[in-house]
Amino acid sequence: MKIEIEVKPLSSMRYNTLGDYFYKKDGTLRFEIADTGNDTYNTMILIHEIIEELMTKVKGINEKKITEFDFKFEKERESGLHGIESEPGFDIRSPYEPEHMIATAVEMIICAHLGIKWNKYNYDINSL
Repeated sequence: MKIEIEVKPLSSMRYNTLGDYFYKKDGTLRFEIADTGNDTYNTMILIHEIIEELMTKVKGINEKKITEFDFKFEKERESGLHGIESEPGFDIRSPYEPEHMIATAVEMIICAHLGIKWNKYNYDINSL
């Protein structure tokens, strides 16, 4: 299995998200992380995405369905249906809601272990 990871500007992400994963045509698993300007935060977002991708793959949740849902959610957000800090993975319609919640819980654990207040981290990454 080939895996690519890139930290890049938020403006060059496929849609307005801090972390994204998808399979390229050649089968490469690609993770893209929006640069927060903080290497620790970038790594925590990457860890979230890796956990989420692993669990959805093992559970048979198709990555294309995840991407379709995320793009639909972002269109809804643009039309005012969701708050600016809402995330598609927390939506009850999300095909990967439990996996997103577990990945977020791991982020929270890492914050606690590193002495980073969750509310500060969450505020910082959602203020980009």
